[in-house]
Amino acid sequence: MSSETQVIIETTQTTVDETLGQIMKSNTFKLANFGKNLIRRILTTSATTVSIGIVSVLAFAIYRSYKQPKSRMNSKNPVSLDSYVEPDIGKSKRTKEQLDEIQKRLDEFKLSDEILKQIMDILEAEMEKGLDRATHSEADVKMLPTYVCQLPTGKESNDILALDLGGSNFRVLYIRLRENEEPVIVNKVFIVSESIMKGTGEKLFSHIASCLYLFMKNHNLDMTRTYPLGFTFSFPCRQLGLSKAILLRWTKGFLCSDVVGEDIVATLQKYIDARGDIKVKVCVLINDTVGTVMSTAYYDRKTALGLILGTGTNACYIENIDRIGILDSYVDPDQKQMLVNTEWGAFGENGSIDFIRSRYDEEIDKTSINVGKQIFEKMVSGMYLGELVRLMILELIDRELIFVDEMKKNAYRHALFTKGSFYTKYLNEIETDSNTKFTRTKRILKELAGIENPSNEDCAVVKCICMAVTKRAAKLTSAGKSSSILLDLITDHTI
Repeated sequence: MSSETQVIIETTQTTVDETLGQIMKSNTFKLANFGKNLIRRILTTSATTVSIGIVSVLAFAIYRSYKQPKSRMNSKNPVSLDSYVEPDIGKSKRTKEQLDEIQKRLDEFKLSDEILKQIMDILEAEMEKGLDRATHSEADVKMLPTYVCQLPTGKESNDILALDLGGSNFRVLYIRLRENEEPVIVNKVFIVSESIMKGTGEKLFSHIASCLYLFMKNHNLDMTRTYPLGFTFSFPCRQLGLSKAILLRWTKGFLCSDVVGEDIVATLQKYIDARGDIKVKVCVLINDTVGTVMSTAYYDRKTALGLILGTGTNACYIENIDRIGILDSYVDPDQKQMLVNTEWGAFGENGSIDFIRSRYDEEIDKTSINVGKQIFEKMVSGMYLGELVRLMILELIDRELIFVDEMKKNAYRHALFTKGSFYTKYLNEIETDSNTKFTRTKRILKELAGIENPSNEDCAVVKCICMAVTKRAAKLTSAGKSSSILLDLITDHTI
C-alpha cells in the first residue's frame, strides 16, 4: 500500500468513525454496522470509490429517517466555495458576481432531502412496474429474473472456469473449490480494444474464445478435460434460464453488431466449439451484480443484495418468486425466492428524473453512443463522473472564471480539451488533497492542461466541482438503496 493511499484510508476512516457515532446516537445501530462494513469493503477495493461510499452512508442515514414520522434532516450545507476550503481560498481574488456564477453551476448538482425522497418514490414505482407483467413493457427498471434461486453454501467442490466481461477489460479465471478450504483463484486480464467493442459480434466472441484458449494453455490446464464455465456478462439480458439469456441492448461503450436479440450463452459456446482445441461447457450466465452477491454469499449466508458502482451501476436483490410476475419459464415449486437483476442504470429513460439533470448531464447524454439510455448510470457511475467535472471546468474556462492567465498561454492544445481525459480516479485524488497546498490537484492540472502553477483559488474551485459531482452521485445511489423494496433487506442482511 502506498503512503498516499494510507493517508486517504486513515483520513476516510476518521470520517467514518465520526459519522457512525452520530448514526448510533440516532438509534440506528443496524445501519451503523451496515455502514461500517460497507466502508471497510470500499477501502479495500478502490480508492476511486471512497468518496462515493462515504457520502453514500451519510445519505443513507438521512433516508432511513424517512421511516420516522418527521425527517430531522435538512439540506442546509450544499457544496459551496465556502465549504471544504480555508476561508481565504477560492474567494479572495474573485468578485461577488464571479463567485455567484461559479456557485450557480455547483448548485445544479444540489439535491435536497425532499427531492431525494421524491427520487426514492419514483424509483420504487418503476421497480414495481418492472415486476408486474402488465406494466413491465413501460418500466425503465426492468427487474429481470435471474433464475438463481439458491446461494452458495461454501461446501461446493469442483475445478471451474469463469469469464467476466463488462468493460474495456475482461478476465479469465480458473477457480479450484474444495469443501472447508479457501478457494484457489488464478486469473488474467485481457484487453477489449475499442475496435472490438464497436465491431461485429463475431469479432468479439472469437476474441473471447481465443483469450480463453491462451489462458488454459499458459496455465497448463488439462486440454483433454471438459471444464464447466460460468459467464459473468454485465449487460442487460432477458434471462430464460440459467444457461439461456437474450441480449436486450449494449451499454458501457459496447456496440457490437448482430448480437442484440441473440442468446449469449449459445453464441459464446459456438465460438468456443469452433476452435476445436479446448473443451469448455458454458453452464450459466449471470451479470456482475449477481456475481457479487454469489461470491459474497460463499462466505456470508446473510447476503441478500448486491450493488455495483464501477464503470456502470446496477443492483440485484432476493425477491419472493410470487412477486415476480414476468417469469417466462417454469420454476421449481419448491423454490420460494430468486435473485432479481434490477438494471437500475436505465432509471430515468422515460424522463421521470429530468428535473434533477444538469446541463452537463444533458451534454454527456447527447454525445454518448446510447443517447437517451442509461440516464441514472450517466449520473452516478465511474464512466461519466470525470467527464461531468471536465465539462464544468471547460465552461468556467470559456467564461473566464477559472485559469484566466493560464489559458492565454495556448493551453487549449492539452488533454483537458479531449473528451474522456479527466479520469474518475482524479476526483478522489483532488477531494482528499490539502486545502492549503493542493499538491495533487496541481499535478493533475499540469498533466491535463499544461498549467504550471495554478492558483490556490482555482484549485479550490476544481475541488468544489469534484465534491459536488461525487456528493450527488452518492446521494442518488443511497436514494436507490433506500427504496422500501431494498431497505428491509439491507437492515437484516449483508450488502
